[in-house]
Amino acid sequence: MAISRRELLAGAGALAGAAGAATLTPPAGDDLKLGVATYSLRKLSRADAIAAVRALRTPYVSIKEMHLPYKASPAELAAGVKEFAGAGLTTLSGGNNGITEDTDEHVRFFFEYAKACRMPMLVIAPRAKNLARIEKFVKQYDIKVAIHNHGPEDQHFPTPQSALKLVHNMDPRVGLCIDIGHTARTEADVVESIREAGPRLLDMHVKDLRELKDKASQCAVGEGAMPMAAIFKELKRMRYQGGVMLEYEINADDPLPGMLQSFAYMRGVLAGLRG
Repeated sequence: MAISRRELLAGAGALAGAAGAATLTPPAGDDLKLGVATYSLRKLSRADAIAAVRALRTPYVSIKEMHLPYKASPAELAAGVKEFAGAGLTTLSGGNNGITEDTDEHVRFFFEYAKACRMPMLVIAPRAKNLARIEKFVKQYDIKVAIHNHGPEDQHFPTPQSALKLVHNMDPRVGLCIDIGHTARTEADVVESIREAGPRLLDMHVKDLRELKDKASQCAVGEGAMPMAAIFKELKRMRYQGGVMLEYEINADDPLPGMLQSFAYMRGVLAGLRG
């Protein structure tokens, strides 16, 4: 790719400034909500992360805490929210958030944070013991939660199924964020896991792996073994309305080229499914 990271960010930043509060419209072929988990841009400032998302031509973000810090004051959070919205970006969720303690004070902190950040959903890493308490706050705040599975190293929720069995009778606003990379590493069938989740699937984190059981083999989407066409086909069949958020965990110092390549591939897959 002949364009530098600095040029990409400068160009996208200029677009953001010119757009003001105008909505950023994704390409017409994005019939799924392709978006960005800003953890992908964790080494970038908030301003540069926003510019990078605009360079990907998507309005959808799931904001990680480093771009709207937990420790920020209400005024600082409001200013950050304004920056995202002013660039035409739509916040679908925030996280991942480690909601690990079973106390009202602990759980309420995250829901107050989501409220201040105008996040309609929290992506969470909870514990089985505090799910009932979390559900109580979901009802109180009308903010959804999506349990993120973290693969074979995760003692609590390694697979989507491990979360699904605990939430299937809960409020419908309690659901799953399926990370397809972590799911594949457990040898669970990714497409079947999506199908099983059904309406409990509230969010997704997308990545690719050259070897589906090897965490270290992550690559740009399309370069690996992830069955993206089958995944997108199932999401379209389900009429899935949530985010399909790229979580690009490699090349943290210069993530944009690989993210641009990933978006181009995903958009190509969608074009192929439209025939």
